[in-house]
Amino acid sequence: MKAEVRKILIVDDSHKDVELAIAALAENNLANEVVVAEDGVEALDFLYKRGKFSNDHGDPAVILLDIKMPRMNGIEVLKHIRSVEKFKLIPVIMVTSSGEEKDLVESYKLGANSYVVKPIDVAQFLDAIKVLGQYWAIINQPPPVNFK
Repeated sequence: MKAEVRKILIVDDSHKDVELAIAALAENNLANEVVVAEDGVEALDFLYKRGKFSNDHGDPAVILLDIKMPRMNGIEVLKHIRSVEKFKLIPVIMVTSSGEEKDLVESYKLGANSYVVKPIDVAQFLDAIKVLGQYWAIINQPPPVNFK
């Protein structure tokens, strides 16, 4: 039985960072489809299959989540994801420009799987996304869908 290739959800309001992340994932030949949500509200719309995401199926393999976004920030999204049984086991990687200790500590307290500060250097950013994508979408073994 062939395993389903699950989507990678990128939640970031920076079009430049999203384009770079998609390019890095493509360069690594990941077969995963990438879905982009521009803020936290859209991220929850994707998870709940609402609005423009109503035809999407399945949960993402991993969520790459920025913190500083309009409407609903990444900390609020993470808090919501970890409070809903259905979403608790989805890996959430905070990929943010915030190096603030309070954001780091709060993210881990809320259940983030990893916290990555976006490098200012484009090459370093591309390398970081390649490694994240490869690990979380290919190497990591998620729990079974019916895990309780």
